[in-house]
Amino acid sequence: MSTAGDLATLAKGGRTNVAGFILRLAARIPFLFIAGRLYGPDLVGRFAIAVVVVELAALVATLGLKRGLAQALANTKRPHAHVAWDGLALAGVVSLAASAVLWAFPQILYPNTPVTGLDRYLSLIVVAIAWSDVSLAALAYRLNVKAAVTARAVVEPWTISIAAWAFSFFTLRDGLVLSYVASMTAALIASIVPFLRSYGLPTGWSPHLRELFALARANAPLAGADAIEWGTRNVDRFILGLLFAPGVVGIYYMAQQVASIPQKLKTSFDPILGPVITRSLAENNLAAIATQVRQVAFWIIAAQGGLALMGSIPGEAVMGTVGPQFVAGTAALAFLLFAEVLASTGAVCESALVYVARHRNLMISAAMIAFQVALSFALVFAMRVLGWPEAWQAAGPAVALMASLALTSMIKARVLGRLLGAPVSPWRWPLVWAAGSAMAVGWLFTLLPHRLEWAELLFGEPAILVTFLFVLWRYAFGPADRALFSKMPRAEEATLPHEGSATR
Repeated sequence: MSTAGDLATLAKGGRTNVAGFILRLAARIPFLFIAGRLYGPDLVGRFAIAVVVVELAALVATLGLKRGLAQALANTKRPHAHVAWDGLALAGVVSLAASAVLWAFPQILYPNTPVTGLDRYLSLIVVAIAWSDVSLAALAYRLNVKAAVTARAVVEPWTISIAAWAFSFFTLRDGLVLSYVASMTAALIASIVPFLRSYGLPTGWSPHLRELFALARANAPLAGADAIEWGTRNVDRFILGLLFAPGVVGIYYMAQQVASIPQKLKTSFDPILGPVITRSLAENNLAAIATQVRQVAFWIIAAQGGLALMGSIPGEAVMGTVGPQFVAGTAALAFLLFAEVLASTGAVCESALVYVARHRNLMISAAMIAFQVALSFALVFAMRVLGWPEAWQAAGPAVALMASLALTSMIKARVLGRLLGAPVSPWRWPLVWAAGSAMAVGWLFTLLPHRLEWAELLFGEPAILVTFLFVLWRYAFGPADRALFSKMPRAEEATLPHEGSATR
């Protein structure tokens, strides 16, 4: 496929996933409102720390298959169904082992509160998360992103929102845990059903243990990169859990959840960016990979920049919507939102580095997360010595995250550009002009009286976004950029063209 064809494929995949992102946004807002208003920061903080551990266990259990399965399928002569089921078997075994450890030592999930009620049962959901990820990775190899949109942007967030509201009538203490288990179970069903339709049952299959362990060893750098990328976004929450009361963690978690919405735009491109890059790599078309990385990174920065401005300029109003006690997380929200913008280049570069320089990518990521952790502790302790308010101290890990992600993007872009022999930086000066214009418009809305805070959100948010996108469209977007918006897909188009063309 030509470079233009690859960009068209990326654009169509992006349109499909932008639609999924909008659905995810619509579903995430009710959960934040329900969790904040009905459960409060203390229970939210306790839940947030437990989820960190469970999701890390599930990520490790996939052993890098979220990105490595595409390469395994591309390089095998065995039936693809057998390889995909090998992946599920491997993830299942490791998931059960992880669940057993967490069941035996539940205090890992709840380091600063007693373990009671249904707390221990949260560990059993690890296998559902891992199997869902592997199933969606197998479907992504066949360029089917509709399943990921359905599972991650519709089923999972709407289930947790509805379940959190329903369980609040019966048990506030266990309601969030039960709603999370329900949402992950529903997401597994929404992932495994299309997987079975696409790959079918593994007729004549028997697990190839030697190949399974070889695959696990080969995927170690990918698994490490995935774990570090995930840890970069979540270690701040764990640090807060060690240094502050659950209520502080709960406030930060809510800011983190709002900030994670723009992050989904990057992950929205993962299901299609990986297969496109591996195809260009197989053709040794390094210039095409540079073009793909540069283009996708700009799309993500443009979208995340607008959302960051929308969330941070009227930040107090945004956090106040979740609950008045969460307004203390406004500073953390601003730093987290712009951290996602600064992370975009590095995250997209990593999508190529995991294939062309996986060990070097892993070393860079490991060094950067160590820098982030050290800086987080240093900032918190320094602010404590200076007597700064607790709300400012709690924003220290967010500042450390922003600094770490900015440095990571610079390093990875330089390394990848050198390996490909072509520039990969997506930077364009109109981004500054667009941000300045949007900030001016947003500042005017913040001058409204407090009683008109609703107008700041209802009218100010769209005005900020429209201003930002108009300047970009006028001065930064070229034909390739406008292709992303040329046609929003219908529901039946959510599967990309040539679905199944990658199969043997």
